[in-house]
Amino acid sequence: MSDKRLDTQAFWFEVFNEIGIIEQLSRNAFERVMPEGLSLAGFTVLNHFVRLEKTEAAPSELASAFQITKGAMTNTLKRLEALGYATLTANPSDGRGKIVRITVKGRKARDKSIAALAPQLIDVAKSLPSSDALAALPFLRQLRIFLDAQRDAPHSSGR
Repeated sequence: MSDKRLDTQAFWFEVFNEIGIIEQLSRNAFERVMPEGLSLAGFTVLNHFVRLEKTEAAPSELASAFQITKGAMTNTLKRLEALGYATLTANPSDGRGKIVRITVKGRKARDKSIAALAPQLIDVAKSLPSSDALAALPFLRQLRIFLDAQRDAPHSSGR
């Protein structure tokens, strides 16, 4: 039995609004415990490498994956390089291009960031039922996969 209220624009706005608020609160909490100099943007690049088991990537590939401009990605990568968390070298197959590689120090900074967040994650685990999170995870994963697939697809809104 379907509930017509779940198909409304207002309902889906409320879902995305809650996700947005959660993202803002969790981002601020995470940034407070990260190693000195590491931004959330930098962490997400390091995490991208580790999560996808990548050894290298082109800056343009990373910019596309994060849906940001090449200039914004270049800025983040230069900060990571200055911290010793990534290296940028010339792309041997494209003289103008660069190749980004995460360093051992970058992997350690990513792991240290996650470990520093552990006390807050433990507080969440103590305060909210894990069964609810487990039930929500498949939906959240489906939503991410859907939005990721829509990233480069033409919009159906007629624009």
